[in-house]
Amino acid sequence: QVQLVESGGGSVQSGGSLRLSCAASGYTYSSMCMGWFRQVTGKEREWVAVLRTDDANTAYADSVRGRFTTSRDSAKNTLYLQINSLKPEDTARYYCAANPRPPRNGCYIYPDRYTYWGQGTQVTVSS
Repeated sequence: QVQLVESGGGSVQSGGSLRLSCAASGYTYSSMCMGWFRQVTGKEREWVAVLRTDDANTAYADSVRGRFTTSRDSAKNTLYLQINSLKPEDTARYYCAANPRPPRNGCYIYPDRYTYWGQGTQVTVSS
């Protein structure tokens, strides 16, 4: 079992920045896919960024590449999402997820491939 707790969301103006955190606890796996997803009420959950814990390889959705950066502090077992140049369309609830069985290379980007989820943290961007 892996428990995930997100924090760091809030309300900001367009162009602002936030740093989201996802603290992981429970069983430690040698390699995991960890991802950030976001969801607007009434819409499907979409992937934002993923990170593979054994090699720190990352991937980003086209809509956020260049503005969002995910990283991990292994000592703190915490995943981060630095969000810069926020836009109103970034408004969503952001979720952290983990899959302890990653593919041979890279990470999954589909929400249904992730086993463990946090409760989410709300990001609201005003214009």
